[in-house]
Amino acid sequence: MPGRLSRTDVQAALEDLKNRTLCSMGTEFARLIYLASTRDYNTGRYYHDGLAFQFSEEAAGKALAEAHAEVFRDIALGSLENLVDQLQLYLHSVGADPGETLRAWDKLEPYRVAIPVDSDALTAALFSANVKLALAIVEFRQRSHHRQDPQSA
Repeated sequence: MPGRLSRTDVQAALEDLKNRTLCSMGTEFARLIYLASTRDYNTGRYYHDGLAFQFSEEAAGKALAEAHAEVFRDIALGSLENLVDQLQLYLHSVGADPGETLRAWDKLEPYRVAIPVDSDALTAALFSANVKLALAIVEFRQRSHHRQDPQSA
């Protein structure tokens, strides 16, 4: 029946997303930010032109939502040490000054938009608290590194 979405369609779109798009991203944190960026902040719906063209808009949206929830869960429930490493790599990969990015993230908390809409409140709070702590650790490491590096003066 045309127009009817099956679990197989969503699974195929999810596999395509993982194999073609997400696998090329260096870290889970980069994947999280990317997946959150495919969501319309006004409606909460996810959209990806390529997936929608190959599968359907609905299958693409559900695949993106599932991938987002999965990556978010892995990061939110993972170790703080891993989050610090992921965040440090992400901050150095965005092309902006990591110190400037750290200051902006500390004030604006843009990582909050990376939380999937359907996340439970406890996991969302844990994620936010851990990101704040990870940012502080990364900032401390940067300051310590600059103090130890005589060329940074």
